Amino acid sequence: MIRKFILNHERGVQRLLEILPGFVSWNIILFPYWGIFVIPNAVAYFILAYNVYWFYQSATIAVTSYISHIRIQASMIYKWEEDIKSFPDYKKVHNVVIVTTYKEPLHTLTRTIQSIADQTLSKKQISIVLAMEAKEPEKDRKDKVEKLKNHFGDTFENLFVTVHNLVQGEVVGKASNERFAAMWVKKELVDNQKMDINYITITSCDADHVYHPNHFACLTYKFLDNPKRHKMFWQPAIMFYNNIWELPAITRVPNTLGSIWNLSQLPRKDRLINAQNYALSLKLLHNTGYWDADKIPEDWGIFFKAYFKNGGDVEVEPIYLPVKVDAAQSTSFFKTLQNQYEQYKRWAWGVSDDPWIIRQYLTNPDIPFWSRTMRLITVMWAHFLWPVNWFIITIGLTLPTIINPAFGRTTLGYMVPKISSFILTVALLFLVVMIIFDNIYKPKRPKEFPLWRALLTPFEYILMPVAGFFFSALPGLDAHTRLMLGKYLEYRVTEKV
Repeated sequence: MIRKFILNHERGVQRLLEILPGFVSWNIILFPYWGIFVIPNAVAYFILAYNVYWFYQSATIAVTSYISHIRIQASMIYKWEEDIKSFPDYKKVHNVVIVTTYKEPLHTLTRTIQSIADQTLSKKQISIVLAMEAKEPEKDRKDKVEKLKNHFGDTFENLFVTVHNLVQGEVVGKASNERFAAMWVKKELVDNQKMDINYITITSCDADHVYHPNHFACLTYKFLDNPKRHKMFWQPAIMFYNNIWELPAITRVPNTLGSIWNLSQLPRKDRLINAQNYALSLKLLHNTGYWDADKIPEDWGIFFKAYFKNGGDVEVEPIYLPVKVDAAQSTSFFKTLQNQYEQYKRWAWGVSDDPWIIRQYLTNPDIPFWSRTMRLITVMWAHFLWPVNWFIITIGLTLPTIINPAFGRTTLGYMVPKISSFILTVALLFLVVMIIFDNIYKPKRPKEFPLWRALLTPFEYILMPVAGFFFSALPGLDAHTRLMLGKYLEYRVTEKV
């Protein structure tokens, strides 16, 4: 009955589901301020419970970060290129890396492709597709292609170049570009060169991503070793460290925390969904119908498209190796802040996938209930609470009790802020674990960065409340409110300097 209703009222249901995330987040944020007058005890217990939940999350991040760290250290020294030789068909595997680019400078592209050239896996098992946009000036495109081909022309099995023209029905963004490139690759390698589609992997790569030398040997091993290889995604640890020492403290903090967060998610198979840089088989990508060219979010989008297309029988397997990427940066302090905000807003726009995911959840009864329910909970937990966390954790009962000082004088109003403060103070101990892993994985301090400033970097975390508001809560609310009002976001490329 639900399925029939949704199919008969698709447009109305779509708008209701677009309103839902903003409706939920705004109501949770505002609940303490009206609730403190109507049901103050409920508000106090709600905030206390949320703080306990936050303590649990902090502890979990610390534990899973440690697990990832141990496994990454092992993967970084393991001889994956030797292990894959135990598979009789290992030479059949071909890894295609689609590097989407629009106006990125030559040195950024060179750094990325050089990291692929430095792989321990035979470069004859790697092809690169430089996926460019036609709207970039032709002279600039040709100049970069010529220099890259002169540098890397004989390094890989293939160094392809595709030029994507935006057509009617497509939106500007990574998804439409890499869709065009991947379809071109399928036609070239499978249809023309007669490569076996069962042995081709596709890696989605941004122009500023730098791989560990073991990455593609590890990916090849995991691909060969998995009986469900054509129902899998592979996800490394994304770490915003390429330019971490060049950032102002106010943006270095969220990029550091984001890096450790990504590290911590790898062992969480119940929550792990591919993002930013990931791989899958060309067979799965082709059977799924490639990325949707009319959407901005593409990573979670392609996962759930494959998930629902294959009856829920799709998983993400971690690659315990770091991929280091550029954090948002610009030519000045304030432009960097703006650039960082716009990047987080674009990531928060992933909430625009939620209406489609919820609709698929309600109309696909053939997928096991528990599997699809846990996936939906993961999506809603990640997206719906994105703008909420800062308000509940940082402000908590402080502002509501100022608004209603009478409640602050009650036993509950006095004790809950004390207990919450204690819980959050203890949770800060887990920050020490994050700082340790940050020091392990970020690049060594450059000579031009003063030692005294490096020694002060742990104290930058006092900026977390400010950074959390401007680079988490505010862009999240921006994205939710835009979706709720039907003011759809346009894609903006993160500036590279």
